[in-house]
Amino acid sequence: MGFHTFDADRAAKLDDPARFRFVSREELLSHLGVAPDSVVADLGSGTGFFTDEVAPHVGTLYAVDVQEVMHDFYRQKGAPDTVEFVTADVASLPFDDDHLDAAFSTMTYHEFATDDALAELARAVRPGGTVVVVDWSTSGSGDDGPPLDERFGLGDAVSALESVGFRVSHAETRRETFVCVARR
Repeated sequence: MGFHTFDADRAAKLDDPARFRFVSREELLSHLGVAPDSVVADLGSGTGFFTDEVAPHVGTLYAVDVQEVMHDFYRQKGAPDTVEFVTADVASLPFDDDHLDAAFSTMTYHEFATDDALAELARAVRPGGTVVVVDWSTSGSGDDGPPLDERFGLGDAVSALESVGFRVSHAETRRETFVCVARR
C-alpha cells in the first residue's frame, strides 16, 4: 500500500476545481455534521482546497499536513481566519485527548493509514465525534489518483476504523473512490 507524500512540485494540481467531482463541499459538510463552534482537522490538507470549503462553517479548522511546503503554498493563496496550520504526521497529532469534534481526509487516507495513525486519530477525536474519509479505491480504474497498488479498499478502511473504536455509519464505493463516515 501507499504511504507516500504528495509531490509538492505538483501542488497547483491540488487546487483544480475538477476535484469536486469526487466529493462536493455539500456532501463533505453533510457527512461531517459540524456546528459553527466545531473544532475540526483536515488530515493531509495540502494547499487547502477542501479546508477552504469547510472553514467558514466551523470555529477552528486545523490544516494538518506533514509537509511544511504545502502550508507555504496555502499561506500564499490566503487562508480563512478560522484555519490554524499544523505540521504533523497523523500518527503524532499535537492535540489533547478528545480535542476534535470531527476530522476529514479527502484523497489522503492512503498516505497515512497505519495502525498508529488510526489509533492517534481515535485518541484525538472526542466520543461522538465524526471522521469522514474519501479516498481512492482499489476498485477504481487508476485513471485518476495514485496507482492501484497504493490504494485501499472500502472494506480495509472500515475494518481499520472499527479496530480502533469507531463505528461506521456510512460506507460507499464509487467509480474511483470510496466514502467512509465513522463516529467514535
